[in-house]
Amino acid sequence: MRLKLVKVFFACLVIFLSVIPTHAGGFRTAKYGGEFLTLGAGGRALGMGGAYAALANDVSAGYWNPAGLVSLDYPQIMLMHSEQFSGVVKYDYGSFAMPLGTSRSVGIGLIRLGVDDIPVTRLSNPALKLGAEYVDENGITRRNTPYVVRTISDAEYALFLSYGLKRNEKLAFGANAKIIHKNVGDNSAWGLGFDIGAIYKPAGNLLVGLNLQDITTTVLAWDSGTREIIVPALKAGVAYPLNLSKLGGAIVPAVDFDIRFEGRDYAAQYAAGPVSLDSHLGWEFQFQDLFALRVGSDVGKLSAGAGINLPKFQVDYAFLSHDELGNSHRISARLSLEGPQYRRR
Repeated sequence: MRLKLVKVFFACLVIFLSVIPTHAGGFRTAKYGGEFLTLGAGGRALGMGGAYAALANDVSAGYWNPAGLVSLDYPQIMLMHSEQFSGVVKYDYGSFAMPLGTSRSVGIGLIRLGVDDIPVTRLSNPALKLGAEYVDENGITRRNTPYVVRTISDAEYALFLSYGLKRNEKLAFGANAKIIHKNVGDNSAWGLGFDIGAIYKPAGNLLVGLNLQDITTTVLAWDSGTREIIVPALKAGVAYPLNLSKLGGAIVPAVDFDIRFEGRDYAAQYAAGPVSLDSHLGWEFQFQDLFALRVGSDVGKLSAGAGINLPKFQVDYAFLSHDELGNSHRISARLSLEGPQYRRR
């Protein structure tokens, strides 16, 4: 009976999301207002193409699916740095999560995406066209070219406050509260959003994950008076870990789908009216909990990675290719506080 209620609940939410309008009185839909929140977290997940909504079982679950935090038996800390698009964009992520009692977990995470030292220019003679010649006050002939007045930064931040609850051995729920801050030159904006997630294990090793992001819509309030809306999105994933005792390890195939309602059209892999869909495919081979190799497809772009497991410490590397904007390199480190005093009760 409880499972039927859960199914009805999620079905109603999906129907609700599918009919959300793209405009509201006094507000402007920010089609890519939350795009920096889609870049991922953790080298393992990113090496698998971002297919992690069902697999999330470490401290980064606060980002991918807060329900996965219930898999933690010890507190964990993760730090990640990424050089996006040949180093032009800096992307950093840090998080901490810990178990509470027998069936709950809490976490906190911070994301920063920034492009620093952006030049602001002016023309030497604003009254003339670019490249025109003119005579200055000293009688010298000059060409009207721009010069750098100052530099600014474009930085976006998101603070995640996460909670996970294990309902039983097959079902877990989770929720996020997100505080968003954007700073572009002299202007800034604040926003508050909420996510809810669930991970369900229907049979065997099969895992199904759902993360409803910005479920109440997220409003970004700019100091200029502009109000932007980030509309809800659905991240859904399936994974099936398989033990390979003869090879001394395991393989983990996974697939995720991002369903949005912003009218992305050609910018998405698949689109119909206001609804768009992007896919994430991933595959991992783990060998005796010592190292892992990964490959994936992140919205059609090749990803790959590797991980090394040390006592209480794990380092993961991920690579993402991009034909036009250059390749991205990501590295993360995760520390588990595995003292007996920290173990989940």
